Amino acid sequence: MKTNTLYKRTLNQCLDVLARKSPGSKLASEPVLAAELGVSRTTLRAVLAELSTSGIVALDGRSKVLLRLPCAKDYQAGTDLGPLAEIVERKFMTWMVGPDCSPGQSINALDLARQFGVSTSAIRECLNTFSHFGLLERQSSGRWKALGLTVDFVAELFDMREFMEIRAVERFMALPPDHAAWRTLAFLEQEHREMLAEISWRYRDFSDLDHRFHKLVHGIAPNRFFINIQGVMSVIFHYHYQWSKKDEGQRNHVAVEEHLAYIAALQSGDLNQARHACAEHLKTARSTLLSSIEIASD
Repeated sequence: MKTNTLYKRTLNQCLDVLARKSPGSKLASEPVLAAELGVSRTTLRAVLAELSTSGIVALDGRSKVLLRLPCAKDYQAGTDLGPLAEIVERKFMTWMVGPDCSPGQSINALDLARQFGVSTSAIRECLNTFSHFGLLERQSSGRWKALGLTVDFVAELFDMREFMEIRAVERFMALPPDHAAWRTLAFLEQEHREMLAEISWRYRDFSDLDHRFHKLVHGIAPNRFFINIQGVMSVIFHYHYQWSKKDEGQRNHVAVEEHLAYIAALQSGDLNQARHACAEHLKTARSTLLSSIEIASD
């Protein structure tokens, strides 16, 4: 992976960390931050220098103080700038729902690693994750068998998603008013309004916004038993937008409006209203997802 990509990805991850803090907060030491981000101290120092130049962090010797919260323009754009595990999952899911993969097909981990430009250990970790949920079957000599995405599989997975998200809404609504998640939610609301105003030509950007919004809701006090399943659900739900292009613009238009109603319900302080908005959005998402699967399998 190119050094420039590593730097950009680390910068974005660091901004995510800072977004959960309050201005005036002191940052952890370089060794702690480097370990949290999974990079060398050299890469971290380059990121801190950029944050200082941008007026986000004040550096004074070993002291690092957050001056302001990150905003959208502080982030580096790109599709391969997230954590490595997420990048591999995205590449694998894109490949799995594409024309090069079909149920029953044999998958060679080494070939995929070369195709994706990542290590074999990163591919094996990804394949292990998806095998736990019945999407793959491990065979011998580094080979796997693709079992395919079926309507029944996705319907069952969606049942779990609905349960998890309603519980996540309840936890979110219990946050104190000064919690950083409310500021992030307000930021996402603005992004949704900007997208809605430009939806005629930006509708294909919705999948990333959808991913970040639901990640925020689920990220509050996550249940340790759901962490693994939440990861695979996120990838599947995020990438189902690639399976069917039929009425894509209209579907994403509706989804943005439902997100805004969902966000308004969260901000209202009314738990019943928030539960209802969540349920209505998930009902539409379930229908869209299952329709995409059926069309893709025709």
